[in-house]
Amino acid sequence: MAHLSLYRKFRPDTFDKMVRQEHVVRILKNQIEGNAVGHAYLFCGPRGTGKTSVARIFARAINCEHPVNGSPCGVCPVCKALAAGSLDIAEIDAASNNGVAEMRDLREKVQYPPVTGRYKVYIIDEVHMLTDSAFNALLKTLEEPPAHAVFILATTEPHKIPATILSRCMRLDFKLIPQEDLEKHLKSILREIGKPYEDAAVSAIARAGAGSDRDMLSVAETCIAYSHKLTYESVTAALGAADFRETCALADALLRADGGAALAKTEQILAEGKSVGVLCRDILQLLNQISVAKLCKNAETLLSLPAELFRTVADIAARADGKAILRATEVFAKAETELRYVSSPRICLEAAVMRVSVPETDYDIDALLARVKRLEERLSAAPAGAPAAPISKPPADEEQPSAPAEPSYEEYPEEEPVFEEAYFSDGPLSEPERAPAQEASAAPISKPPVQEAPQKSVPAPVAPSQESAEVVFGKFMRLLRRTSKNGVLFTMCSDLEAKYEGETLALYTQVETISRMLSSEAHRAVMAEIFAQLGVADFAVKYAKAPREEDKSGLEQLKRDFRDYPVEIK
Repeated sequence: MAHLSLYRKFRPDTFDKMVRQEHVVRILKNQIEGNAVGHAYLFCGPRGTGKTSVARIFARAINCEHPVNGSPCGVCPVCKALAAGSLDIAEIDAASNNGVAEMRDLREKVQYPPVTGRYKVYIIDEVHMLTDSAFNALLKTLEEPPAHAVFILATTEPHKIPATILSRCMRLDFKLIPQEDLEKHLKSILREIGKPYEDAAVSAIARAGAGSDRDMLSVAETCIAYSHKLTYESVTAALGAADFRETCALADALLRADGGAALAKTEQILAEGKSVGVLCRDILQLLNQISVAKLCKNAETLLSLPAELFRTVADIAARADGKAILRATEVFAKAETELRYVSSPRICLEAAVMRVSVPETDYDIDALLARVKRLEERLSAAPAGAPAAPISKPPADEEQPSAPAEPSYEEYPEEEPVFEEAYFSDGPLSEPERAPAQEASAAPISKPPVQEAPQKSVPAPVAPSQESAEVVFGKFMRLLRRTSKNGVLFTMCSDLEAKYEGETLALYTQVETISRMLSSEAHRAVMAEIFAQLGVADFAVKYAKAPREEDKSGLEQLKRDFRDYPVEIK
């Protein structure tokens, strides 16, 4: 006897052997037992979920003389005749018989009564492949079929079927099969054929099936032929996936923002002959496992990994930040889509690796948040009074020679920064505010050096109306640097533009993220305390969207075209 594939050999022949789809089976059983069989059904759902199998069982059950629990008995003369091949059940592949001629032929043959049973059943698979003319030819027959005719339409894309056809069918939606049920089904098959297996290997095959029983059995057949015993390592090798530990090392480097190690590991895996698309899919799957390990208490049960591999995933999840995991998943999900269309898939994948592992080169909001969080962690770990570390400069083991230079705390030394006198339109600051080093550099030659006070004094509050907004903000920055060790707050404030709006000191920024962070309770409390020393009772941080270049150029062109008229922008 010729070899049969697993999905053909173990195709269910009764409703009781179906894997899930209980909602569909229950409806069909009740109709059979109540003798209320409809004339047209539409089975729709993902591939490999049992649409054609249920259609065949249903076709034999409605013709069976003595159904058993809604399923065909298999022993009556009608069941035996249908099993041997009868004209009463016709399967039509709409992908290859999608023309109007085939549907007209079906419309003529449907008038003939059944030979052995009570019903003549037509199973039209992939019905969405029919042409518009073929649908129109089938429409009248579906609307008023003969009493002995039953149509079962199966499709994976119901949205492509005309509404006139849908309205004449009983629609039953098939669902993806849960992994737990796929594992049970596969284990029963492996026990029946006498194949030894590991639970982790069965779980890996069930995950590869992605909710499709047929896909899972196709993968299982490949893995069965690979080795005598189904092991997790043999399944990984048979599927052509990268070594799990190497993929873990790559994911760890990505989430630690170690660009050099991540790119080197990517080159190493690809040099072994692994497919770019498979590696991208493996990274996405591993990132999903890391997120489960980080968020779920029963992660070990959900992932069903060998104990050693689960510990590796759990360690990576414990060190990684949740936002970094989410951002990496989004980047690689986008890269997986782009890989279908690019001419250089390897470069596309490596660009995604660099985008995740070198966040300082990416200027989206998620990358900025990742950089700020990493900086705050370093500041909290640094001892009190120690000089602040660079803002975006990675540690020695993470430093990339090609990374662009970023602003760092080295630009803002521990001593007070020297502000130019021209910056303050109303004159220099008062003497108590000056640091000794700055007074020596700013004092006239003939003026004797000012003796250093034993302790710096807080400047007396000055009415805001007596000084410009720029002067008040300059004093604020100097006091912020002296009194606060929060380098992140100082950096975010350095790009603000100050102006008075009535009695309120408005601080404008063109970065929405900075505006939102400065308005948080912790940062605003520090700013309010320092502004109170300067006599500013009310201030607000506002987001001002930068005008687009085309708007500026359009305004200039408008002014040139209408020179004799005043142009006012509101």
